[in-house]
Amino acid sequence: MACIAALQSAGVVMQKSLTTLPACSSTNIRSFAAFTGLRKDPFAATSRASARTVHRRQSGVRASTAVSTKFTTIKPVGDRILVKKEKAQEKTSGGILLPSTAQNKPTSGSVVALGEGKTLPNGKKIEVGLSTGSKVIYSRYAGTEVEFQGEEHLILKEEDVIGLLDSDDVKDMKPLGDRVLIKVAAAEEKTQGGIILTDSTKEKPVIGTVAAAGPGPLDEEGNRKGLDLKEGSTVLYSKYAGTEMKGKDDSAYVVMRAQDVLAVLS
Repeated sequence: MACIAALQSAGVVMQKSLTTLPACSSTNIRSFAAFTGLRKDPFAATSRASARTVHRRQSGVRASTAVSTKFTTIKPVGDRILVKKEKAQEKTSGGILLPSTAQNKPTSGSVVALGEGKTLPNGKKIEVGLSTGSKVIYSRYAGTEVEFQGEEHLILKEEDVIGLLDSDDVKDMKPLGDRVLIKVAAAEEKTQGGIILTDSTKEKPVIGTVAAAGPGPLDEEGNRKGLDLKEGSTVLYSKYAGTEMKGKDDSAYVVMRAQDVLAVLS
């Protein structure tokens, strides 16, 4: 009975049949109380929260921070910018309506506000190299989403902006910083033995042509260092690097940092 009293004092809920338990040590009590169902699992809530987070990341859904209507402006700090996001595509090019789970997550928008820039260790001030009204392409999971004046916005760092787009076609994109825009070479349709490959068996292309190159990164003193890669160069790049995009003519493109280009082919 001493064992049962100890279990009750530990907050363990017991059936009537437990009253027949023999005496047990304090070690046994701790082990018994650890069984699932006799007390709450301290990791259960954390596990469920982690599962929800993974699901949101996999589905591309993130909770926005709603800004009260009493505020009329948002002023980004440092080298951050405020971007008004484009709406998700609700139809395919053939006119088929897409459910919300199948809609492509927007990765473009218009700049509506700029920060004052960043200060380098040497004291030099670098202004944000973008302007309001510019249409930008940004990394898929970059920034913090905010709902402002009934519209979805994103606050992100300038370095998370992949490039500028003055038209509706990816081929016209101007990469920023140390990024390059590569037109991906078509995947091989047949093996060397002449066997036709299906889409699922085709090797992922790692060769393409540089369609545009950014101005290069800034060094520690704020000076721009140009890229060695030139437009028209055929390059070999890291297999899973960069952000993949489609042009209006269904041509495949990828935007990546210059450091992910492995070699120039000739």
